[in-house]
Amino acid sequence: MSQLAQSILSQAQSLPEGGLLSPKEFLHMGSRAAIDQTLSRLAREGKLLRVGRGVYSVSVHGRFGVRPPSTESVVEAIETASGETVVGSGAAEANALGLTTQVPTREVYLTSGPSRRLKLGNREVELKHGNRSQMLLGKRPAGQAVRALIWFGPERAPSVLEVLRKKLPSQEWEAMRNARAGLPSWMAKAVSEATIG
Repeated sequence: MSQLAQSILSQAQSLPEGGLLSPKEFLHMGSRAAIDQTLSRLAREGKLLRVGRGVYSVSVHGRFGVRPPSTESVVEAIETASGETVVGSGAAEANALGLTTQVPTREVYLTSGPSRRLKLGNREVELKHGNRSQMLLGKRPAGQAVRALIWFGPERAPSVLEVLRKKLPSQEWEAMRNARAGLPSWMAKAVSEATIG
């Protein structure tokens, strides 16, 4: 094994679960072509996972065998490395808040960065670029509620807001109420009406 391959593997194994490697991290050790080739070879040999274009990770060795890193750990690593905000999709947030029993069949996240697909073993995770209102209020419960409402749409908003008003802690309800200026018009109106009612 080349010294470059050993260095890459050594760094990969020192990362926490879901930690990501990029060819740019190794430019001090060789040409971009040599680094890309080495990363590709390590992925073909099963020593690294190619998570996405130019992004690699390492499998997790546990009590029950070898598995790809968890989606959550990879999403956290993406946020740390790129500064993007990554949040659950509207369907996932609606399920997490107990507003629906439907469990999303695909793993979809919204990101402030570019849309792309990640491959984690046999799982495919989709990162879709989210608009400003979807990213509003981040990962907090009020942000989850906003994304769930967008997913339900204008027709179901009044009944969903009725449930959310009882479910959300008062400070989260207030945060959503105070964010009306950044919400789509139909939602801002529905939140206002739910606040009055």
